[in-house]
Amino acid sequence: MCPLNDLLPGDDATVAVVHGDAPLRQRLAALGVRPGRLLRLVRRGALTGPLHLRLGTTDVILRRRHAQAILVHR
Repeated sequence: MCPLNDLLPGDDATVAVVHGDAPLRQRLAALGVRPGRLLRLVRRGALTGPLHLRLGTTDVILRRRHAQAILVHR
């Protein structure tokens, strides 16, 4: 397992665990980021910019500090 931040654009992964406080976990679940869900990292923002994820047909833009709380299997 590795943090979502470690993926490179084009990498596919499966969400393993979502850490963080309850509001963050609820927000991510509402966006479709749940354990067992497949995702693809589409793009990384410059420097410390956001990450662009694709979950099925849904695109999600996520702050890097929130992505750090998501562990994935490559």
